[in-house]
Amino acid sequence: MWTDLQPILVAIAIGAMIGAERERSHRDVPHHFGGIRTFTVLALSGSLARLVSTSTVAVGLGAAAVLIAAGSWRSMRANPGSTTVFAGLAAYLLGAITESRPALATSVAVVLVVLLMSKDRVHHVLKERVTDLEVADAVKFAIVAFVVLPLLPNRGMGPYQVLNPFRIWLLVVAITGIGWVGYVGVRVLGSRRGLLVSGAAGGFVSASATTSAMGRIARQQPTRSNAAVVGALTASVSTMVQLLLVVSVGSTTVAARLLFPAAAAAAMLVVGIMLLLRSNGRPDRRQSEAGHLVADSPGADANVRAFALRPALVLAAVITITVLVSRWSSDHLGRGGIVGTAALAGLADGHAGAVSAAALVSKGEIPVGTAVWAAAASIGTNTVVKVGLAFVGGGIRFGRKFATGMLPAALAFGFVLLLAT
Repeated sequence: MWTDLQPILVAIAIGAMIGAERERSHRDVPHHFGGIRTFTVLALSGSLARLVSTSTVAVGLGAAAVLIAAGSWRSMRANPGSTTVFAGLAAYLLGAITESRPALATSVAVVLVVLLMSKDRVHHVLKERVTDLEVADAVKFAIVAFVVLPLLPNRGMGPYQVLNPFRIWLLVVAITGIGWVGYVGVRVLGSRRGLLVSGAAGGFVSASATTSAMGRIARQQPTRSNAAVVGALTASVSTMVQLLLVVSVGSTTVAARLLFPAAAAAAMLVVGIMLLLRSNGRPDRRQSEAGHLVADSPGADANVRAFALRPALVLAAVITITVLVSRWSSDHLGRGGIVGTAALAGLADGHAGAVSAAALVSKGEIPVGTAVWAAAASIGTNTVVKVGLAFVGGGIRFGRKFATGMLPAALAFGFVLLLAT
């Protein structure tokens, strides 16, 4: 009984929610079409039509479109716009899918209501705050992520089968996406908090890429240099957390041996972040406010771009070449060179060498101690790479501050590792 009633009740709730928003938003419009009763009936009709057959849903959709258009004709003369018409069709279709996907229908309905309620704010942002350059960058990112990426083959090619076009381009998408997250975060939250959040999120994708992206932000906007350093250091904290997670998949024993060194490094990074925020708190707030005004003013700084493809392509190429060299080294050095191979792999990704060594432990091919030092070598060389990217991407000032924050963390990692072994 409940199984039969559930989609109908969900449809009623969806229609009532959308209808209540439409009735409230048009309370001052004479002869407005559609309120809580109309939209509830529309959603309920879609649900009942789906119970009959799929063809009935199609016929009902056509009938609903005609009735909605006819009913909203008078109100559209007083308040031009087709939002209510499409909201009615959406309510009908959401009602139709409540039988097969009730959770999806409810989620989409909530998003639709939020979008309808945010009409004035969305229009203000698009007309007053978003520049033509930002729209162009958004289109470019959409092409890179949703047009080019799905067309690429997801299989190994070339020497050692390590050249995977899909994964290489996915790295480009990740790097440019990190830039987008940082840009949007700064626009919404301000300099310090926006880059802090984007740095923490970016660190789980690629701390090296995040460091490079933060360096680019610091170079383009010197007033946000401190916030960008904080974002880059936060990315390295995320890297330590991710290290333990991915290594534990290969070997929980190796992950346990790395727990205290990684925790010590993360703690030193957090201390450095807190000191940087505190020592530069007052001036950085002024800089954040000034930078926020710059970012929020359309066309205020034409050099600041949300989307930068060339740096992402260069970094992806460097990482791809490094992975190829690492694979060649592993093939020629054999098991005895596992630590050196992990160190080479760390040039591309801090986790690559650690994960591969942990996998060898699970197969019984190398001892735990060798895997732990291989992971340490991978993290160490990756740290050197991140410091180099900081200087190259952000300049001397950004690189010096980043290196100052990373050095105590690296020393803590090594010291605790020595004590543990």
